[in-house]
Amino acid sequence: MKIVHIKYLAFLIPALFVFSYFSFAQSGPNVLVIQAHPDDETSFPIILYKITHDLKGTVDLAQITDGQGGYNGSELGSVYYGLKLTDSTIGRSELPRIRKKEVMEAGDIMGIRQYYFFDQRDDYYNLNPVPYVTGQRWDIPFVEKKLDQILAAKQYDFIITMFPFAGQHGHHKTAVIMALRALQRYKGQKRPIIICGSTYKDEKPNDFVMLDGFPETTIKKNAPTFYLDVATHFGVGKQVSYKTVAQWVIAAYKSQGDMQENDLYKGDKETFRLFDINDDAAIQKTTQLFDQLKSSGYSAQQK
Repeated sequence: MKIVHIKYLAFLIPALFVFSYFSFAQSGPNVLVIQAHPDDETSFPIILYKITHDLKGTVDLAQITDGQGGYNGSELGSVYYGLKLTDSTIGRSELPRIRKKEVMEAGDIMGIRQYYFFDQRDDYYNLNPVPYVTGQRWDIPFVEKKLDQILAAKQYDFIITMFPFAGQHGHHKTAVIMALRALQRYKGQKRPIIICGSTYKDEKPNDFVMLDGFPETTIKKNAPTFYLDVATHFGVGKQVSYKTVAQWVIAAYKSQGDMQENDLYKGDKETFRLFDINDDAAIQKTTQLFDQLKSSGYSAQQK
């Protein structure tokens, strides 16, 4: 596990040579998750777990905010950490440190290789991405520069973001927009495929077209919706499913106690869509990825 605090990073050394997942069968995909907050990856923890454990790939995580705004719902977390995290002053002071620790504990379960912390201020809950995208609330040139460096250095096969539907947090939407715009700027020879995903019960992913005002978020019309079954039971007596792993991941976030009770994270399928920024070849490559996910590990026993 390697941690990179982006604000101290002067440059990244490009890999001398990277085998492509699609041309080297013994190597799994190289994936970057771009998210706003620690715990956003709980929207799709099983694909990350299966990529690292079942396909022997790699997953890195770029986190834009410092997580200090997550002090609501921290009653039990306050007891666990011995700090009154529900107090906004204490919470904003202590949560950046605590939530970095939590995301790395969750990452140990999922097999995250490397972390990039951008430390932008997690200010407050709202649905509007405009103050962040325009640089009023976040240092967008800084975020753009560091995303460009990471993408140039690591030669990823896939980028995964949260699903940016209208009711999402403005921070979540901005993280998706930043990922898409980084890909638009990307000049490398091997362009990553970018997909968005979630396990939310109440979403209707096939109804989503784009975020109003942000055409870069348009979903590819001729691409299917991709699913990863996380609820079918397997093993001796069919007693466990991959949802167990999701529960382990969620349990790492002691400071965010409401997550354990939230039905949003209890869907039976992780659902993914392709953005229109991808070329048509991305459909076949993404289909290949999900075919391999479904036929690997315990998924192969889900009959």
